Amino acid sequence: MTDDLKPSLVTALEAAASQAGLVLLSTSIGSDFNQRPTAVFQLGLPGADGRTLRLEMSGTFDFDKPHLLPEMSAHLAAEAKRLRNPRPECYVTLGGLPVAFNQFQWPFHRSNSGADTHIVHGQVDLADGGTQNLHAKIAASVTLTFAEIVPAMEQPYAETFVYNAVRKVVDMGQLEFIKSGNRQPVQVTTRYYSRWQKKFLFTETTDAERLEYLLRKVYWLSGVLGGGQPVWIADPRDAQYLNTTEANGRRRGGGGADDAGGRVCRGDPATDGARRGVPGQAGSGAELHQAAVQRVDAVRPGEYVEAGNL
Repeated sequence: MTDDLKPSLVTALEAAASQAGLVLLSTSIGSDFNQRPTAVFQLGLPGADGRTLRLEMSGTFDFDKPHLLPEMSAHLAAEAKRLRNPRPECYVTLGGLPVAFNQFQWPFHRSNSGADTHIVHGQVDLADGGTQNLHAKIAASVTLTFAEIVPAMEQPYAETFVYNAVRKVVDMGQLEFIKSGNRQPVQVTTRYYSRWQKKFLFTETTDAERLEYLLRKVYWLSGVLGGGQPVWIADPRDAQYLNTTEANGRRRGGGGADDAGGRVCRGDPATDGARRGVPGQAGSGAELHQAAVQRVDAVRPGEYVEAGNL
């Protein structure tokens, strides 16, 4: 269905994807919240095992401009590395919860309630490897003032700070993971952005906290969910969330190997956490397991019936 899309958008996206090491698998016409046409792209790694990236943008969007192309290129380059993770849609919160981002309906749409906000709907699943199917349907809202900071209210330019705002809200205990329910609001405001430093600020962390985060990330995304496959630890999305740098992530993950320009680590749920002594760090897989159970209970008391499913 390429002929139905804006040819210049398809050409520009294919070129940017190729530069990032991705291949364009398919294109199609979608629709946004207000039923306006969108351009949907499925991207993947050459010769990969079926892991794909879905990119959806407004049908009339043109990113092949000097102030938009660099950030699109950076987004695709990072996604190419995330696609090498066993579960590219999964992340870990600073509090130790594994979550998966799914069913996001890009791009943003204006609020129908009359509020001066842009909204995107999505779903955050508790990615614990169990069968409880706990999730939170969310409506992430961005004020018009905040939107002025963003180059474009499209997925490649907003996905990182939206995902990180959701993780921050989870850490604050303000999202309920349940089996059904209405959408829960996630407000993405200017308090997450420093105009003076010109960067997003979500969570101030110490070296010890960042190391503990990386251990939990490897434990969950490689050990529990990934069958011991390597995960990318120098992710710029995590760096923004933790208010650090990719270089710091590479330094902290010193035990890993380099893969496609980024350091990777493998995890074993039975032993992770025992490899390094960190203040407050669970010392074994079982203790990491129990810490995560306690965190789930704090977010949704009584909802997680059987801790053994974690």
